[in-house]
Amino acid sequence: MLIISQLIGIRIRRALEEFVSECTTLSESSIALLDPQLVPATKPEFGDFQVNCALTLAKPLRKPPREIALAIVEKIKHDEQFLELCEVPLIAGPGFINITVKPKCLISELEHRLRDKRLGVPPIDSDRSDKQLSRVVVDFSSPNIAKEMHVGHLRSTIIGDCLARVLEFRGHTVLRLNHVGDWGTQFGMLITHLKQVAPLALKKPDAVDLGDLVDFYREAKQRFDTDITFQALSREEVVKLQSGDEISLKAWSLLCEQSRREFQNIYQRLDIRLTERGESFYNPYLQSVVDGLERSGLLVVDDGAKCVFLEGLVGKDGKALPVIVQKRDGGFNYATTDLAAIRYRFTAIPQGDGACRVIYVTDVGQSNHFFGVFQVAKRAGWIPSDGSLEHVPFGLVQGEDGKKLKTRSGDTVRLRDLLDEAIGRAEKDLRRRLREEGRQEDSAFISNVSSTVGLASVKYADLSQNRITNYQFSFDRMLSLQGNTAPYLLYALVRISGIYRKGGDTDLALSKVEFSEPQEWVLLRELLKFDDVIVLVEKELLPNRLCNYLFELSQVFNRFYDQVPVLKAEEPHRVSRLALCRLTADTLKLGMTLLGIPTLERM
Repeated sequence: MLIISQLIGIRIRRALEEFVSECTTLSESSIALLDPQLVPATKPEFGDFQVNCALTLAKPLRKPPREIALAIVEKIKHDEQFLELCEVPLIAGPGFINITVKPKCLISELEHRLRDKRLGVPPIDSDRSDKQLSRVVVDFSSPNIAKEMHVGHLRSTIIGDCLARVLEFRGHTVLRLNHVGDWGTQFGMLITHLKQVAPLALKKPDAVDLGDLVDFYREAKQRFDTDITFQALSREEVVKLQSGDEISLKAWSLLCEQSRREFQNIYQRLDIRLTERGESFYNPYLQSVVDGLERSGLLVVDDGAKCVFLEGLVGKDGKALPVIVQKRDGGFNYATTDLAAIRYRFTAIPQGDGACRVIYVTDVGQSNHFFGVFQVAKRAGWIPSDGSLEHVPFGLVQGEDGKKLKTRSGDTVRLRDLLDEAIGRAEKDLRRRLREEGRQEDSAFISNVSSTVGLASVKYADLSQNRITNYQFSFDRMLSLQGNTAPYLLYALVRISGIYRKGGDTDLALSKVEFSEPQEWVLLRELLKFDDVIVLVEKELLPNRLCNYLFELSQVFNRFYDQVPVLKAEEPHRVSRLALCRLTADTLKLGMTLLGIPTLERM
C-alpha cells in the first residue's frame, strides 16, 4: 500500500506540524522535518498503520504522549482528504495512533492493480523529483577463466541477477557486469602449457579440443610446481602477454573463449543475462590509478611498494593496514584493477559508465578487501557526491553437517553437477507422485516440470535465506512441497490455474467486487503489501524480503481457498473471489519473475 501510505503520511505530517507549531517556538524549517513515524501495524487488530511520533515527542514538548496523540487525532478528524482514505484513528496504549484504511479504498486499489501490469509498483521516474532515470552497475558472478564454476559462484550469480531484476523493474538502467578473472600471472603457465601440448590450436582454434579446462589448469599447475624450466618459461610468457605479444594474446584469447562457452551454458540454464567485462578491460587504466593517488597525496612508498594506508583498519601489530596498488616489481594487483573499475564506472558517459550506484555481489570473505578499496576511492575523490558504492556480501553454502559444501572426495561441488542433481531428484519425485495419483503424462511434460522445479528450488533455497549468513544446502528440504520452498509457491499457482480450468472467468466484472468474509480482507491486505516489499528490496538489497512475502502470501491464499468457496459462491461473491485469485496469481508470477524463477500451470 505504498501510495496509500504516502497519502496518509502527508495528511498525518500536516496535522503534526500544525499541532507542534501551536505549542512550540520551533522554526518553520525544524517543524517541516518532523517525522510522524508512520509504519505498518504490528498486528491486524491494530488496523493497517501505526503512528508512533507521540512517544518520541513527549520529552521535547514536555507533554504526555497520549495527550500529543489526542491532539493529532483531533486535527485529523477534520481533514476531509484523510477521512476519504481512512476511518477516524484510534489511540492505544501510551500514545500509539492506529489507522485503518476504509474498505472502499482497499477495493479501489484492488481494481487498479487488476488493470495494472506493474501491480501498483511505481517506476522511479514517478517518485524522483529530478525525473532522471539512474544508471546502476551490478557486478556479480565473476568466475575465473580456466576454472570450473562451483557452488560458491551460485550465490553471487543468482543474488546479483535478482537484484538486477528488481532494479530494472523499478526503472533503473542496469549494467549487469561479469568481472571475470581473465588476467594475471596464472596465464603464463596456461599459455606455456597450451603451446607445448596443443600448438595446433594456435593455428586452427577449432581443430583442437582442449577438453575439460579444469583438468587443463591442474596439469599446468602441477608442471609449474614441479618443473623449474616450465616455471621460467611461464614467467617469461607473462611478460610477453603484458607486452602485447601477438601469439601470447592469441593463446590467451583461445583460453578465454573456451571458458566463456562453458560459463554461458550455466547462465543459459539459470536464465542469467550478463555483460562480460574482465579484469583485462581495465589494464589501460591501471597506471592512471597510481598517478591519481600520487597527485592526491595519498600514496606512500613502503618497502618499495606503492600503497595507501587505511583509516580504521589495523593489523595485529596495531599499525594501519595498506592497500597495495603497485608492487615492488612494478606489477599491479586486484586492488589496482578494482580502483580502476570504480573510476570507470562513475565517470560520465561516454568515457565511462556514468553510474550513480555501483553494487558488488561477492562472498563475505572479501569484505575487508572492498572496505579498503572503497575507502581509497572515496578519499581520492573518485566517487561523486550523489554516488553510492555498496558491497553486498553473502555467506557460505554449507552441507547438512554445517561444514563447507564439498563432494565426498573433498572437492568443491561443481555448479553444473549440482544443477543436474537437483533436476534429477525433481524428476524422480515427480514420477513417484504421478504413479501414486495414477496420472499419465508425456516425456515433454515431465522434462519441463522437472527442470523448472529443480532449478527453481536451487535458486529459491538460496534467495530465501538472509544472504549475510551461511546456509545449509539440503535437496530434500528445498524440493519439499511443504514450507518456504519454491515447490510450495509453484503449487499455489497451480491451484489457481486449476480454478480457471474449472470455469473461473478471467474477464472479471470489476464493478461488482464485494467482500463478506474476513478471509477475503486478510488476503486483500496481504496482496496490497507487494509494492512496499519491492521498494524495500531495492533499498536494502535483501532478496529474502521478497521470498518471505511470497511465502506468506501463498499461506494466506491457501487458507482463504480452503475456507471460502470460490466457484460455487453466489454472485457477486463469486466474481469478487475470482478477482482475489487472479491478483494472487499475478502477484506470485511477477514476484517469482523478479527472483528469476519460472512458473508452471500444472505440476
